Amino acid sequence: MGTSIKISEDVLITELKAQKSSALEYLYDNYSGALYGVILRIVKTEEVAQEVLHDVFIKAWNQISSYNSEKGRLYTWLVNISRNASIDKIRSKEIKKTYKTDSVADNVYVIDHANFDTQSIDGIGLEKVLAQLPEDLRFVIEQMYFKGYTQSEIADEFNIPLGTVKTRARSAMKTLRGLLL
Repeated sequence: MGTSIKISEDVLITELKAQKSSALEYLYDNYSGALYGVILRIVKTEEVAQEVLHDVFIKAWNQISSYNSEKGRLYTWLVNISRNASIDKIRSKEIKKTYKTDSVADNVYVIDHANFDTQSIDGIGLEKVLAQLPEDLRFVIEQMYFKGYTQSEIADEFNIPLGTVKTRARSAMKTLRGLLL
């Protein structure tokens, strides 16, 4: 499979479950850019983002049998893996130790968009779908999935009761599921 060939999500999933390496190549070629963007927003450094992206594809390859299309689309499943792997990485002792020893200048990162070739999240239509959510629900989803906050952290950081955050997240996911299925 080349990147110029478009295949349906159902066919891609079937081929991934059959462990066809060409399906993994297609998956990487068509999803890595958007996933890298999600990961980079959470981990903040390109080197760590590349490492997490690699881990995400290994995990997806090894756990594709656990994917259930009734629970959501393949991209959503991959975003969840990416988000969780990113959060795990920034909470790891290795990263915490690195951040403690790095100077502020070392933590500054710049993406040269002219040389940065990735698929934006909008390229797969996610921004349009999120735009259909009410502002309060969209805010919670953006904080959780694109900035890596936990529900407790959102409640603390933005002074919103934890129960409200949980209700908004649940409502947003229910609405998104209806929009995407």
